[in-house]
Amino acid sequence: MGPCERGRLAARDEMGEHESMLEVKNISKSFGGNAVLKDISFRIEEGEIIGLIGPNGAGKTTLFNVITGFHRSRTGSIRFDGADITRMSPESICLLGLCRTFQITKPFSHIPVLDNVMIGALSREKTIKGARTRAEEILEFVGMKEKKDLLGRNLTIADRKRLEIARGLATSPKLFLLDEVMAGLNPHELNEVTGLIRRLREMGITLLIIEHIMSVIMNLSHRVLVLDHGDLIAEGKPEDVACDPTCISAYLGEEYLAAQNR
Repeated sequence: MGPCERGRLAARDEMGEHESMLEVKNISKSFGGNAVLKDISFRIEEGEIIGLIGPNGAGKTTLFNVITGFHRSRTGSIRFDGADITRMSPESICLLGLCRTFQITKPFSHIPVLDNVMIGALSREKTIKGARTRAEEILEFVGMKEKKDLLGRNLTIADRKRLEIARGLATSPKLFLLDEVMAGLNPHELNEVTGLIRRLREMGITLLIIEHIMSVIMNLSHRVLVLDHGDLIAEGKPEDVACDPTCISAYLGEEYLAAQNR
């Protein structure tokens, strides 16, 4: 038994039989006869930051799409915060407190940043005034207060990423799924977004994060899930996953292990 499998079993022993914040059981998804997700099962506990890693085409974003209702799983079930959300719409799932960002950011380009965030806030707020107040508070939190009047189309990549987080945050998520919100950022921007993610957790938000920047995801995560060709090949603490031969072969590479041992 490898270290990743031991870590997975230990995590399940600690969780016991209680209901987790998110329970994914035996999820499968195919497109045109090609299996993209194969019998995926895992749990997320309240307050965790979970990293989801794997090579391009492993099924990570598809898994996000299934969890959040944009795709339907062929098998299995998904429970969030005590509710069965397997067949729910994305809108209904969001109102329960499960929100996600998208890998390709698409702000409403012809309206200001503030209005972009107000649209998310209106899922909770009953008045325009309330939505505006909420949006302004969120923009200050993510560091975009001074850019609230900029049009969506005029934002840099880094600001588009922040806006994507802000729009999701405006829906008041309990569990927030972040899809490569650090892709394309320089080291300074990476540090800022990493700090923002830590502050989200301090607010009580649980996080599931897809990311390819291993130095960041391994430092942020309590546990890491590894997908490869639709299979969940490993689950465990970052230090266990980093040294597991299966994970190294499928994704991390010997160079990553060598860099960690320097």
